[in-house]
This record gives sequence, C-alpha cells and structure tokens, in this order.
Amino acid sequence: MASGRGYLDFVLEQLSELENISYRAMMGEYIIYCQGKVIGGIYDDRFLVKPTASAKRLMPDAAYELPYEGAKEMLLVEDIDNKEFLRELVESMAEELPAPRKKK
Repeated sequence: MASGRGYLDFVLEQLSELENISYRAMMGEYIIYCQGKVIGGIYDDRFLVKPTASAKRLMPDAAYELPYEGAKEMLLVEDIDNKEFLRELVESMAEELPAPRKKK
C-alpha cells in the first residue's frame, strides 16, 4: 500500500520549523532527509525513523516496525502532532547520522 501525498504534506508541515528538510518519492513511499542525511520516511502512511541512540532515548517505548518486506526495522513516531518534540528528535538524529557519501 502506497502512502498518500496528504500524509507527506502533514509531516512536512510538522517539520517546517527545521531547516534543510527534503524528501524523495520512492516506489509509492517517501524518504525524508535532514541536512542531506536520511532520517526516515513515510511508509504506508506511517512516519518511521532510523533507530539511532537519540531516537531510542527520546522514544523509549516506540514500536519497531518494518517499512517494507526485507527492510531493517525502524521506529514508529507516534507523537506526530508535537512540533517541538519532532524538532528535537530530527535535530538530534541529524547530529548522529553520518554525512552522505559523495557520488563518484
């Protein structure tokens, strides 16, 4: 099941206070980037993020879910209505994640 554009727009609005947020459509789903780093995505109208140390600390009871068959588990963000929480989550994750690799 593909994600709806409306849910993507909602998540992007919730992240609008952050700089350098972008997305890329991929096979009916959406990958979310912060500062060029993949932080997570929209999968079946669920906002899932990588299970970084800060994400696990900020969401200790978050459910691990598969974005799609054969993928690594990610954390489900349930407090999607809280812009302040999302800002803290994404900023802390962006600090932890490695810079994107340069393409040859």
